[in-house]
This record gives sequence, C-alpha cells and structure tokens, in this order.
Amino acid sequence: MSEVRIIAPPAGGLDEHDFRDDLRAIAGNASIPTMLETVCMATGLRFAAIARVTDARWITCSVADHLGFGLLPGSELVVETTLCHEVRQADVEIVFNDARAPGPYKGHPTAQMYGFRSYLSIPIHWPDGRFFGTLCALDPNPQTLDDPRVLAMTRMFARMIGETLQLDTRLQNAEEELAQEREIADVQEQFMAILAHDLRNPITAVRAGLRMLKRQEADPRKLALIDLMDGSGQRMADLVSNLMDHARNRLGGGIVLDRRSDRPLTEALDQIVAEFRAVAPSSEIVVTFELPPNLDCDRARIAQLLSNLLGNAITHGTPDRPIHVSAKVTKGTFALAVLNEGAPIPESKLSGLFSPFQKGDERPNGSGLGLGLYIASEIAKAHGGRMLVASTDANTVFTFEMPACH
Repeated sequence: MSEVRIIAPPAGGLDEHDFRDDLRAIAGNASIPTMLETVCMATGLRFAAIARVTDARWITCSVADHLGFGLLPGSELVVETTLCHEVRQADVEIVFNDARAPGPYKGHPTAQMYGFRSYLSIPIHWPDGRFFGTLCALDPNPQTLDDPRVLAMTRMFARMIGETLQLDTRLQNAEEELAQEREIADVQEQFMAILAHDLRNPITAVRAGLRMLKRQEADPRKLALIDLMDGSGQRMADLVSNLMDHARNRLGGGIVLDRRSDRPLTEALDQIVAEFRAVAPSSEIVVTFELPPNLDCDRARIAQLLSNLLGNAITHGTPDRPIHVSAKVTKGTFALAVLNEGAPIPESKLSGLFSPFQKGDERPNGSGLGLGLYIASEIAKAHGGRMLVASTDANTVFTFEMPACH
C-alpha cells in the first residue's frame, strides 16, 4: 500500500474545532470495536474505521487495523483525498469490490493514492439527520462487498453508532446539569449552616432576657406570657439545632457523638419532658423510664432525639389524648418510644418519613421544616441503631432502638 498522508495534530493537542466531544462519544461506546472487527471478518477487509467528516476535516474516531495502515484515534487525513469526502457531499454510500474493475471507481485517484482496491463507506447520521461521518473499510486486495447481507449489517452498525451519539450528548448534558445542581446545593448548604450558626446567639440572648424578667415578675398573667415566649424561643432553638445538624451531615461532618456512661440518661430525658410540659401544658405526657444508671450513649443527642419525637407527637397527635413516652433496656436492646393518638400517617408518606424536609401529614399549616424526624434518624444511625414507625387508626408510635452497652 502507498504511504498514508497523516496530518499531525497541532502543537498542544486538538483545539476546540477538533471534535473532542465526538471522539469521546465514539471512544465511550464499548461496542464499536466489536462492530469494526465484525465488519472486517464479514467482508474480508483488513482495515475499518469510524471517521468524523466535515467539509474541511477527516478525523479517525475508532479503528480496527490489521494492515498497519498507521491511523489511530485522533489521526487526520486531508479530507479532499478521501472518498468519505464524496460520501458527505452527496450523502450516499460508496461500495466497490475492485478499483481496477470496470465501473465508476476504476482508476480512482484516492484508491491509487492509498493503495487499496476494495472499499466501502456508509454514512453515519445524528438522529436528527445531520451528517456525522462514515463507517469505512478497505483492503489492498479485491473483495466481494455488494452482498446484501453484508451491506445490511454495515448499515445497521452505522445507524446504531448514530443513535449512540445522541445518547452520549444527552448524558453529557445531564452530567453538566447535575454538576451545576451539586454546586448550587453546596452553596445552599453552606448558607444554611452559616445562618443557623449565627441565629444561635440572638436566640440565646432573648431566652436569657426572658428568664431574667421571669425572676422579677409576680403577675401570673405576665408569667404565663413569658413562659409562652420562652417556649417559642426553645422551639426556635430546636429548629436552628436541626438545621445545623442537617447542614453538617450534607457537608460531610456527620452527627458528632460524645458517648459517655458516667451519668444516667434518665435525667436528660426527664429534662426534655419537663420542658415540653411547661411549653405545652394542655398536653398530657405519661412517662415510663426503666433504665440502668450507666447506659453508653450521647445523652445530649438522645435528649435531642426525644425532643424531636415529642414535638412531632404534640403537633400531630389528638390534643386531648395523652402522649406516652417510654424508655427501657430489654435483652440487650435500648428502646425509646413515643406514642400519640390521632389520624394515621398515610401509607404513601411512610417510606420518606425520615428524609429531610418531609412531613408526615398533609396539613399546609404544619409547623417546622420537616427536619425533626430526619435528625432523629441520623442520631439513631450514629449510635448504631435505627428509627421505626408504626401507624394505625388507634395510634402512631415512633421507636428508637440501639444495642445497649453498660
């Protein structure tokens, strides 16, 4: 065969006009090398390639070369010296068995330049009809290429390659959109973490002022108002705490535990119940705690978990029915449960109940951000445990379980 006139890529690699995306799309299709090898075996041609062809460029995208032709992905030929140039101009396939036999391609200068006698080139189109390039193959010996079955196969391969290009474009666009969404989400999470952090100090200051006023006030009506305001402040503090935990999880910090067993958990749980009794005096809270004095856990986090479950029960439970809170260790398992009566949680809501910004009911005026149950679930996971929920017409029970270590 004659020497191939290969154009070297410009210094520094391909520029923006060298179809990087097109080469990547072809290279990313694992089936194309098999297609090219199949074309070689079915036709007897020892060189086959996918070429990106425009009015000014001919670039190899993929190749099966059993001739030592010298082309690699990214190699370029002078487009005017190729028959693929004619395929693009007329948008027709070119197939001939022997360039020395009578016919329109007898003595064709391209065949003489590159030293081949048998040749085929099938157009490849984008799904919208635009011309992409060719599936081409050649050999210095004559071959029988006008077999209908061989042509049908190569046309099918060309069509499949074109369809792959569309899929790759869509995938690339989806990946770019996903990357942008992730970047926006990261900024939002950082903003939320900063906002939650900066809100803590003013809330703490407001609640400290309310406690000072309470010590100086004797009027029962004013004291009741101060308690109501302080309860609202506590609710704000809980929301900020949940926001910070959620942001920390999203930013990779996770729920941080301070596991200790030197103080009883019961004290921390009693404190949470006392706070809710003060904040929601109309809600009856029935407590049953049967715990060992030295349970290994993060007392503050378990108290936060109970606070979230109690707040949820008060918000969604029947107002005039008691809420039952229990905590015990049975057969090596610690279980903390909060039960409230009321309408059951819809079946459609159960699967996503512990996801962030999800709520268990359909009421548009429900308070909170939908983070309480999510944070409770994250605290449970951090302790090596889990959150469970059971909801019937009779009642709804949220249960935290974890291995009990003394």
